[in-house]
Formats: sequence, structure tokens, C-alpha cells
Amino acid sequence: MTGNPSTPPVFVHPSADVEQGAQVGAGTKIWHLAHVRNSATIGAGCVIGRNVYVDAEVVIGDLVKIQNNVSVYHGVTIEDEVFVGPCVVFTNDLRPRAQNPDWQITPTLIKRGASLGANATIVCGTVIGEHAMVAAGSVVTKSVAPNQLVAGNPARHLGWVDEKGQIVSRDAERPTGL
Repeated sequence: MTGNPSTPPVFVHPSADVEQGAQVGAGTKIWHLAHVRNSATIGAGCVIGRNVYVDAEVVIGDLVKIQNNVSVYHGVTIEDEVFVGPCVVFTNDLRPRAQNPDWQITPTLIKRGASLGANATIVCGTVIGEHAMVAAGSVVTKSVAPNQLVAGNPARHLGWVDEKGQIVSRDAERPTGL
């Protein structure tokens, strides 16, 4: 864990497991029963909720909030200021099998300021654009454009949101100025 006397300390709940070698930024809070693997990187000012698993080599930016019961698997990158709602599911294998010697991680990227609603499933190989919003319970099988609002199974276009998450248009085309 990183830090110095002039920066806020990292808080790790006594029931959490942060493995040696994990990098955790100043002011980050890691709550009950969370597990952070040895080569994971978590930025400054983050909140890692109860029962969150952060796998090896995962990169999480600054000011990210990950709610309870989320597993962030190897291959997932989360940029700054992302909200990950409770029970969001990330995958990293397009063709999962219990035994596959040819298995390769399929990466997923969540861009700055995006929001993922509770119980959303993010299928690997997708990019969630800056300030995009994925509604609760959605299954994202294709990349989501910056500021796009998607919902459903599979997730479909519902409109466009601003940086505060307010709907600014229901049109199919992205409005100018976003």
C-alpha cells in the first residue's frame, strides 16, 4: 500500500485481505471481507465495498466507487470516477470452460465517469464510454458510446446523458455538445 504523511491514509477493514504487492492509493477505503490480489492497482480516494474481489493485474483509477458483492476479474480496467453498483458482474472469458489450455483473457475497459447500475452484467471485450450509463439489470454485450444510456437484455440504446447522469436526449444520434 502506498502513502506518505501528507496524504490521507488508506483504510483497510480488519476482515479485508489486501495481499502484499497490491498498490492502493491514498485515502482509499477497503471494507468488510474485500479481497485485493497482489498485483492489483487501486487509485486514490476509492471506496471498495463489502465482499468485493479485485483480481491480479486489475487496474482501478482514482475516485472509483465499487459497491458490495462485485468481482473485478483480471483483464478489467476501470478508469477514474467510475461508479460500479452492487452485484455488477464482469466476465473475462468469451467461451468459458472448466478446462481450456488455450484460454486467453478478453479485456474490458470502463472509461472515466461511467456508471454501471446494480446487477448489470458486462460481457468481456466491451468498452463502456466516458460518462455512459448502464441501467440496473442490463446485460452489456456490445460496447457503449460515451454518454450513452443503455438498458435491457441485451442492453439497447435508450438515450444520452450528461456528466451528471441526467437524460438530455432520447434520439438515436448523439447530440452535439456531449
